[in-house]
Amino acid sequence: MKTVYKAFDEVLGMEVAWNQVKLADVFRSPDELQRLYSEIHLLKYLDHSSIMQFYESWIDIHRKTFNFVNEMFTSSTLREYRQRRQRVDIRVIKNWFCQILRGLAYPHCHDPPVIHRDLKCDNIFVHGHLGQVKIGDLGLAAILHGSKHAHSVIGTPEFMSLELYEEEYNELIDIYSFGKCLDHVSKRLHAYELLLDPFLASDEENLPKFLPFPCVLSQKQNMFITATMDPTDDTIFLKVQIIDNEVNDTATNIASETVKEVEIRSGAIGDCLYD
Repeated sequence: MKTVYKAFDEVLGMEVAWNQVKLADVFRSPDELQRLYSEIHLLKYLDHSSIMQFYESWIDIHRKTFNFVNEMFTSSTLREYRQRRQRVDIRVIKNWFCQILRGLAYPHCHDPPVIHRDLKCDNIFVHGHLGQVKIGDLGLAAILHGSKHAHSVIGTPEFMSLELYEEEYNELIDIYSFGKCLDHVSKRLHAYELLLDPFLASDEENLPKFLPFPCVLSQKQNMFITATMDPTDDTIFLKVQIIDNEVNDTATNIASETVKEVEIRSGAIGDCLYD
């Protein structure tokens, strides 16, 4: 439903992808309108190195179009990239796996979790000159409010898990789509657990073994708490970001509140880091 142009941002001095949607087309279908809103909202909301970066959006009243600008990828989708390169070293594939899993662990560990619901190679984009892959196309993504389960049957059939058809599912449907993980949902591992799998370990001894995968523990009005874990010794690092500029708390008070928050939400730590 959208036309994507290769554009140049004169302020940032870089090439970007300019997406343009005709308002008449999107308003004709409530489903398409919801999908567009979901994509823009989540691109703004999710900020991670393995997720497509969002820059700006606006409505052009005169041309009756909705426009948004996001990161441009030099090598198109992962599916097209693989079709052009028949032989890919297993180390490259492991690197792709790790980047995709980090891009899943980040939204999955939000409270409430965010699920993609249409993960496939067509929705993973590549910076070939950097060896980067990023998750994009969040039009079918959903935030799991309330019961932490979604109920709409939606996605691409060959990548959809059984529980999705049963209309009772959670973020683990993305793990099914990822591959290697086709077991029943009760036995399926989370993205952060798969990052610790020996298969994904680097073959180069001189590379760092620390695999950061941030987990959002809290999003208060004035506090944003994230956690990362060093798998080598199970050390957990907490980071607190103050969002409200008018907060006058002392460092001691903030630290005390953080400790209370972590104690209260210890279940969230267990869910995100240790299951």
